[in-house]
Amino acid sequence: MNYDVIIAGGGPAGCTAATLLAQYGHRVLLLEKDRHPRFHIGESMLPYSEPVIRRLGLDWSQGNVFKAGAVFIDEATGQEMFFQLSGEHRAYQVERSEFDRRLWDNAARFGVECRDRCPVAAVEFTSDRVAVATPEGRFQGRYFVDATGRTALLGRRQRAVERIRHLGRFALYSHYAPVRGELADALYAHGNIWILMVDIGWIWVIPLAGRKVSIGLVSDRGRPQGLSTETLFQRYVAASPRLRRLLDGARRQLPVQAEANFSYLNRRRYGPRFISVGDAAGFLDPVFSSGVFLALTSAARAADRIHLGLKSGTEADPDLHRPDDPAHALGFNTMYAFVERFYQSDLIHNVFFEAHRDAAIKQAISELLAGNLWSGGNPWQETLLRGRFGR
Repeated sequence: MNYDVIIAGGGPAGCTAATLLAQYGHRVLLLEKDRHPRFHIGESMLPYSEPVIRRLGLDWSQGNVFKAGAVFIDEATGQEMFFQLSGEHRAYQVERSEFDRRLWDNAARFGVECRDRCPVAAVEFTSDRVAVATPEGRFQGRYFVDATGRTALLGRRQRAVERIRHLGRFALYSHYAPVRGELADALYAHGNIWILMVDIGWIWVIPLAGRKVSIGLVSDRGRPQGLSTETLFQRYVAASPRLRRLLDGARRQLPVQAEANFSYLNRRRYGPRFISVGDAAGFLDPVFSSGVFLALTSAARAADRIHLGLKSGTEADPDLHRPDDPAHALGFNTMYAFVERFYQSDLIHNVFFEAHRDAAIKQAISELLAGNLWSGGNPWQETLLRGRFGR
């Protein structure tokens, strides 16, 4: 075999799996269709990603903005609620182009063979190997990891991708710099993400290094008819007194970007000699910043299991990853139920803005927002899962 593991996708999930497998001593080929650095959203990290970052041997505080927590804001009513997130573990707001490039370079540092501008054209599985076709040639290995993000290479080929139609469906976003003044100083003093509630959904405000902010509008109703993306985005930015103050004197750094049809599940996450990780295994609306977090944690879990399979010669077992199903389902389903409740029950006004009345509930919500999904004993997590899945 040319390689022990071939990984398609050089984002957070692919780089994490590649690095950890290389640390175990396996020969890994990492293929990326683009070239780093490349723009991406998903800039607000969760504290419980930090254990994986440490395993990767990275200091993610370098060049990034510390994230204390999240502030949910309704400018129309004046209501605000802050949730402390960084505590035992710390989180940061990152510019993804640089963050992803560091993950890529770090994988190479640990011995991963990294090839960019090398998209996967086809994957073939036999009883004893995986063959991957690319413009640079054909590679063989013992195992394949699909980390192709929302391309979901294997899931779509297998027709296993199922849209979640009732979650957020449309987002517009851009960057602004430099932000100055008292409001900007307060934003950077704590590094909190702001979530501004609006009539069609919500707006994120994320402080990035260099006095740059990421602004994104997410609509749960799709794009209103008759409005261009530029007009819609500018209308909601201009309608916010807080954003007008924050962005006074700042300039937009890139054209308004659009993303649509966010949420889906991959119903065939793994099989003989393959697994899908990160967004390729399923993606949720970005309101609680679960994307990179689930990518890092799912890729780390998959890498550990693949190592055991390669070591014992059982990597072809179609049920190799079945022991990790409960952990995967607990993490994904918790965030699924959390996002669904956000859109369907006015969670922010009915629960978040009232959380100061019960310190235990506020702490439980903070733990979920921080990514503490697997410790057990969280009453709010149990409520979400019982309400959505009946358990």
